[in-house]
Amino acid sequence: MSNFFFRVSLSLLALFVIGCGSTKLKSSKDLQINFLSEYIVPDNLIMDNTLIGGLSGIDYYNGHYYLVCDDSNNPRVYEAKIVIDDDKISNITFEKVISIDDSSKYLDLESIRYDSDLDQILLTSEGHILRQKDPLFFSINPSGQIQNTFQIPVAFKSNSIQKPRHNATLEGLCMASDKKGFWLGMELPLEADGPEPQYTPTKSPIRITYISSKTKSPEKQFAYFLEPVAKKSLGNFSVNGLTDLVQYNANTFLILERSYSSGLGNEGNTIKIFEANVSDVTNTIKMNSLKDFDFIAAKKKLLLNFENLRDKLTDNSIDNIEGITLGPKLSNGHQSLILVSDNNFNILGKQFNQFILLELIEN
Repeated sequence: MSNFFFRVSLSLLALFVIGCGSTKLKSSKDLQINFLSEYIVPDNLIMDNTLIGGLSGIDYYNGHYYLVCDDSNNPRVYEAKIVIDDDKISNITFEKVISIDDSSKYLDLESIRYDSDLDQILLTSEGHILRQKDPLFFSINPSGQIQNTFQIPVAFKSNSIQKPRHNATLEGLCMASDKKGFWLGMELPLEADGPEPQYTPTKSPIRITYISSKTKSPEKQFAYFLEPVAKKSLGNFSVNGLTDLVQYNANTFLILERSYSSGLGNEGNTIKIFEANVSDVTNTIKMNSLKDFDFIAAKKKLLLNFENLRDKLTDNSIDNIEGITLGPKLSNGHQSLILVSDNNFNILGKQFNQFILLELIEN
């Protein structure tokens, strides 16, 4: 189910060059990702009367790391320092907490990027579809006050006829490489577009949307097909969806997918990183339903399956990885990737505040 290609009439085909991320990289040929190290932050760490946990997104800029916490009762952002010595994470220090003035009255924060041009922090919220609380894309200043609210596609709103799924909307965010906009990634398909991924293969396309920084509104979009659920559940719940994305180059995304199957203990999560080529994709922004149109989706290539790294991780556990960022260059000149897990504050069982350092190699 990695790739789905569709013929499309010339009247519907719209080709465009796209890219996103906090760090711009040069074009390349083949990519390889290597594991370097893991670091576990204690789950009882307190800072300014807040519990460190629920870390659902991460970004890096100029030596500083920004992490978003998805605690809807106290939405907040942390600034942290991550020390990398000999290509390993040697220490993580949380330096500041930014509480957010929640004018929406419900924020379920999922992704974060730092906009250096505006000195603002960009955030997405999944909202609460069942309570008619819309997903949001907005920015805050360093004091936590909301500065800008961007328009999102009407299809993503809680009362949309395309029916976004609850707890499955604006999960991923990155900045466009041209610095003129941003990309938003949906976690799961709209009901109008297709079913949720299952253990057996399905056609489950999500939408990834470009938001102009000038107009603060959506301008173009492409479809990306999710993988099936990786393992058969022994419980009553399973899911696979996009959890974050970053730019690689003008035509390529690195996309993080997380599959979870209940009843499997610490083997329930399956994390994969894909390279998604978007050089020939169709602009789907005006399509009410992806079931009703032919289109060309992003072309996928698997770069890393974390199942192959279990023996290198604490308790052989791959946790609930939800955030990814391009970090600093390593001592050998290669690009680093840093990932973070959301431990759900351990309300679902024992989980980790797990940070993972990877090496991105261009061949």
